[in-house]
Order: sequence, then C-alpha cells, then structure tokens
Amino acid sequence: MKLKFSLLLTLASFLFAGSAFAQSPIGTWKTIDDSSGEAKSHIEIYEQNGKLYGKIIKTLAADAKEYCEKCTGDKKNKPIIGLVILEDLKPVKDYWGKGTIMDPENGKEYGASIWFEDGDTKELKVRGKHWTGLYRTQTWHRVK
Repeated sequence: MKLKFSLLLTLASFLFAGSAFAQSPIGTWKTIDDSSGEAKSHIEIYEQNGKLYGKIIKTLAADAKEYCEKCTGDKKNKPIIGLVILEDLKPVKDYWGKGTIMDPENGKEYGASIWFEDGDTKELKVRGKHWTGLYRTQTWHRVK
C-alpha cells in the first residue's frame, strides 16, 4: 500500500511539473517586424536566478545588422547574436513583469511584461512600456 501511494505521489508530481512547464515562456520565440509583418528573429527565453531573460539567437531578416550600433553602455557595438534584450522579468500573478526590454533597432530600453492570453502557450504577448505610459505590444510565436 505504501509503495502504491509513493508511486502515485511521484506520478502526480511529474504531471504537475509538466503542466507548469507548459505554461512557461521558457523556450524559443519568433519575433515579427511591426512594419513589414515579416519574421525578424528568434529569441531564447531562459530562467536565471528566478528571473526570465531573453537573448537573440538567430536573425531572419535579410537586412539584419551584425552589431548593435545604437545600443548604449556595455551593449554598444556588441554582436546582435547573443545580445540579451529581455532582462529581469519576475513572476507577477498570471504574467511576468517588472523587467526591461531593449530594442536593438534604436538602442532604447523600456519596461517589459510578457503573458499568455486565453491559455494559448503558442503565442506570447510582449509589451514594452515607455516611462510616459505609452506602450507597444507584440505577439511572439513559439518555435518548436
């Protein structure tokens, strides 16, 4: 009887862990250019010390730059591939937020939050918010 209970408990914990991972934004995401509607890059979202980060792992646009010329600080003139653009996102209720996102096109940094809508884990909503309150939301698509 003890063995059955232990086995059942172990199985339940694996199922719970699997469902928690399914709700996670950790993985690779395809970004879409706001103006052209064309696929732009792949971003890998990963967890480090309880926070989420995202780095560019592949560029898809024909005119993609190799280096972040408009970035500031320690990111200036760094290679685009490997560039961390999403930083310090913390879990907040049913989304991740209170972090930053950097636009390599203009080098500017914005407040960031990400979430799934309607339980759809194949599309990630990514919002960058300026200190003025203006914001832009993109939809990123999970790469298998």
